Amino acid sequence: MAKKKAEVKLDTWGIYTQWDSESKDLPRLLKMTRDIPCEKDIEFGYVVNIKKAKNRKLQYCIYHPDIPDEDGEPMAPFAGEVYIRQNDWKFFIGDTIWLPIENKAGPWRITLAIDGVIYTDEIFNVFL
Repeated sequence: MAKKKAEVKLDTWGIYTQWDSESKDLPRLLKMTRDIPCEKDIEFGYVVNIKKAKNRKLQYCIYHPDIPDEDGEPMAPFAGEVYIRQNDWKFFIGDTIWLPIENKAGPWRITLAIDGVIYTDEIFNVFL
């Protein structure tokens, strides 16, 4: 039997309060925007509401704007996966600016996929 198509809705996007990955609480939206000031510890990203996808794999990927690693090479995208826990589930995906801030400006792309199918693909303009 074929799996039902997941329903994914982008709820909010922009700047949020600091996210605690150990907490079940999502960060609180401070400002709805895709233009993010390049400031230390600013939290940005988006919240999606996912339905009809319980126990399926959610893949996320954050593409940084050629931020150099310790060897001066562009950082690889940050990617991972989690299992969707409920049939009506809210998920936050985002990142934070760290020091030095000078090399963090540029487009940050964040994608979410379920079982390899991309559902959200958002770009945030981080500016100095």
